[in-house]
Amino acid sequence: MFKAIALLTRKPGLTREEFIDYYENNHAPLIAKTFPQIIEYRRNFPDLTQVLRAEGTPDPQFDVITEMWFHDKAGYGDMLATHARPEIGNLIRADESNFLDQTKIIQFVVDECELPRI
Repeated sequence: MFKAIALLTRKPGLTREEFIDYYENNHAPLIAKTFPQIIEYRRNFPDLTQVLRAEGTPDPQFDVITEMWFHDKAGYGDMLATHARPEIGNLIRADESNFLDQTKIIQFVVDECELPRI
């Protein structure tokens, strides 16, 4: 398995509830339909009413942690190539403009480690 994570920030003026609603009911279905290379797709919306943090630590600068799994690195590369096609990239960016602050999008791959079973 190969995993990528995106840290995404809502567009100014949207409430948390509006952001989640748009992502779940509009953008997530578009992503699932457009990128069949993604075999698992999770959106994690932090609840800052129940947070542990060091004193003085500010709120995070994102509103969702999105996780995407692929069979392998080639599947991730294929998704990126699909996104690079103008008709696809333009469609995704247009939809993102409805709910994301596109100046703060960050996506990266991770090395996922699991807690060893004892």
